[in-house]
Amino acid sequence: MSTVSIGTLQHHSLRENPQYSPKSKAFKPCSLNCSPQTKFFFHSRRFCNFRAPKHSHVVVKAASAAETAVVQTFESAELFFKETFPLKRTETSVKRERNEVHKKLKIVEGKIFVRLDQVKNSQIWQLTVGCNLPGKWILHWGVSYVGDVGSEWDQPPTEMRPPGSIPIKDYAIETPMKKSSSSGGDGFYEAKIDLSPNSAIAAINFVLKDDETGAWYQHRGRDFKVPLVDYVQDDAPDSNIAGAKRGFSIWSGAFGPLSSLILRGEASTTTGPDNSTNSRDPKQESRSLERFYDEQPIAKQVSVDNSVTVSVRKCPETAKNHLHVETDLPGDVVIHWGVCLDGAKKWEIPAAPYPPETIAFKDKALRTRLQPKDGGDGCWGSFTVEEGLEGFLFVLKLNENTWLNCMGNDFYIPLSSSSLSARSTQSLSGGTQIPEKDSKENQEGSISKYTSGIIKEIRNLVGDISSEKSQKTKSKEAQESILQEIEKLAAEAYSIFRSSIPTFTEEAVVEAEKQISPVKICSGTGTGFEILCQGFNWESHKSGRWYMEIKEKAAELSSIGFTVIWLPPPTESISPEGYMPRDLYNLNSRYGNIDQLKEVVKKFHEVGIKVLGDAVLNHRCAHYKNQNGVWNIYGGRLNWDDRAVVADDPHFQGRGNKSSGDNFHAAPNIDHSQEFVRKDLKEWLCWLREEIGYDGWRLDFVRGFWGGYVKDYIDATEPSFAVGEYWDSLSYTYGEMDHNQDAHRQRIIDWINATNGTAGAFDVTTKGILHAALERCEYWRLSDSKGKPPGVVGWWPSRAVTFIENHDTGSTQGHWRFPGGKEMQGYAYILTHPGTPTVFHDHIFSHYRPEIEALISIRNRNKIHCRSTIKITKAERDVYAAIIDEKVAVKIGPGHYEPPSGQQKWSSAYEGKDYKVWESS
Repeated sequence: MSTVSIGTLQHHSLRENPQYSPKSKAFKPCSLNCSPQTKFFFHSRRFCNFRAPKHSHVVVKAASAAETAVVQTFESAELFFKETFPLKRTETSVKRERNEVHKKLKIVEGKIFVRLDQVKNSQIWQLTVGCNLPGKWILHWGVSYVGDVGSEWDQPPTEMRPPGSIPIKDYAIETPMKKSSSSGGDGFYEAKIDLSPNSAIAAINFVLKDDETGAWYQHRGRDFKVPLVDYVQDDAPDSNIAGAKRGFSIWSGAFGPLSSLILRGEASTTTGPDNSTNSRDPKQESRSLERFYDEQPIAKQVSVDNSVTVSVRKCPETAKNHLHVETDLPGDVVIHWGVCLDGAKKWEIPAAPYPPETIAFKDKALRTRLQPKDGGDGCWGSFTVEEGLEGFLFVLKLNENTWLNCMGNDFYIPLSSSSLSARSTQSLSGGTQIPEKDSKENQEGSISKYTSGIIKEIRNLVGDISSEKSQKTKSKEAQESILQEIEKLAAEAYSIFRSSIPTFTEEAVVEAEKQISPVKICSGTGTGFEILCQGFNWESHKSGRWYMEIKEKAAELSSIGFTVIWLPPPTESISPEGYMPRDLYNLNSRYGNIDQLKEVVKKFHEVGIKVLGDAVLNHRCAHYKNQNGVWNIYGGRLNWDDRAVVADDPHFQGRGNKSSGDNFHAAPNIDHSQEFVRKDLKEWLCWLREEIGYDGWRLDFVRGFWGGYVKDYIDATEPSFAVGEYWDSLSYTYGEMDHNQDAHRQRIIDWINATNGTAGAFDVTTKGILHAALERCEYWRLSDSKGKPPGVVGWWPSRAVTFIENHDTGSTQGHWRFPGGKEMQGYAYILTHPGTPTVFHDHIFSHYRPEIEALISIRNRNKIHCRSTIKITKAERDVYAAIIDEKVAVKIGPGHYEPPSGQQKWSSAYEGKDYKVWESS
């Protein structure tokens, strides 16, 4: 059979802009990390790469003989700093000789096999995927259904998932591969998937992941694809289909004789201008399941461990700093270096002279070839820089494709006592989290630097607290509660005190009679009193006139109490729902044309409702193929080329930088680190604000790119409200949802932090916990270990956009449908609690409408807002209860609860099946 090379998904190239700041994403980590404990995960990429410059280098002045003499006196100068950094890397080249000193890469060759067979004495078929190399192998897989168009994966039905499988968002499954010895001799690792012959599943798609190294293995940069029932059979020699072909025998055994099949990954599947890629020809013959066996060679890369040591000495005579860099890396190593003048760590070129073999790079940095050691065991370099500099910055280049940095950022070497002190208060990676061992004074200084603005803004919310009238009407407990809120938001905004989220006082808070409305803090955060309606579902595009249909409901929605509506994606799209956009400036979609869109926005403004546009910024479908037949070239007004596509999305062969987030597999992922991309997107968003009249944004799949870019877009467009869809899986143990979901909500908080708090996020944590609590009658889940709401709303309520259903989870997709019959318990929770609640279109226009209207009325009547205080009074097996702002009490669950009696009187406001709401009278 023909052999097919299988490689890891790790590519590296040189970034053109060397102004790398650890606090900016201009220089994100590349895939070579100096921390030996770091693991690489496919769904949590934060890597970056370099692109080779397209201009000639400029040779700069080399060191004089006098300078060389100074360098030779290095050891006699006063030692200021010395540290050894570990370097963990892999190589793509194969060195057959063994060199223990350099700890050279070891290439291990083996096989991946795929077998489809029928279980003996059963109607069930079984797909086996295996590998005969040692490692912690994981099968990352999904399915395609009959009639699917494009390459988007779907999760398989629950009954197909092998034990121990973990869902990845809503499109894939990860199944650990278990060791087997059935082949005899060396064992191999395999995963088995049971298939039903009557299933509507057309194909299984998969890639292999070695969890020990973080490497991913595909076939020629494409997913493996195994066709099943009713899938088009292509017998061409270069077919991308793996499966049984007519006229070949069927072999048994793990490593028996091979068929002549060739496994090829799925070809680029973004549809072209004719919108017909991968469509099935009805004239072609469909087929039933057939036994087959196939295998492919695999070469596993074993990591290589090296180190680099940097010493700094200060010459007492000249006060200059002399640096000595030494490493055991083999070959010709180039150090890409510069200096910084202050704590901002902006790269600068120091004054000449420079070491021999030094060239300038774009007037931003220098490159010096390190000198080989005697005996050839590594290399070294010496550098002399003037006094008064804050630090020395560098990265190492092994070749055009391999660059090494420190924990994802530049190596930073302090050159002054102040920079050395500052270095002790933050990690080398440039993080802002303060170690607990630091002095209280340093902590206070750092916290003050980053939180003074937030504290000022929160104090504006309670501007009259220090007035004489306020001092008389507000109790001591109320003042303490406000101060705790200040600390709480500051801590959450910058992840400084993650382990000790402050809580509100448990005693009653006596509020002034007059409710003070929170003012707008900054662009994107709203007023705090927003109630959001999702104005469409998954099927809304089918009428072709959705804009006109929802326009007719504008006055109705306003009368219910909604203040914001979220409209569907407006752009021309490969998928009719709008989430595979192509020409961003073409606003003629399946929902209506641009004039109708303007009309519906105008109508909602007339009835006092703001409008959110659904902006899909993570990915964009291409217009044309490149020379390799891959769809990554764009037309229209934004006629980008493949530089706009991230380099580490194996489906689309982009020439951009590494993705700053997780890749969306169905379309080219846009590289937001490119300045021209950000410029074009900001202009487009501003155009939508001005031309259409959008008031804000719902941002799709924000896991795919760094939140700092979102801040850039929000600063440019100044929306009144913005919310991101940051969605990943909650924590489970043996199939049971964990009670502690702090890690899950912290990931959402971290994304909000990255936006500098300019956008909120959908509170997926709260939705997931409500699922488990209501479905299993485990209402104790609705209180965390500190007695606060367990979702994002419990940590950062002003940025938590709560919901129970949307177009993905409900509607006809039903990916994660809310427990049936429990919807109103969910709405009783989110419409009475802090955060910004969202109501799904299908629910408001259903038999739930009277109950939803009543709950919205209670919320508005009592002026509950996103920052309202909450006291959980009961969280037991069958009942949950809480008091909000001392004005509203709510209980959900079949158990009994009555608000505490005393000076405060409570009257029933509304009740439904297994929920009840009271108001303070």
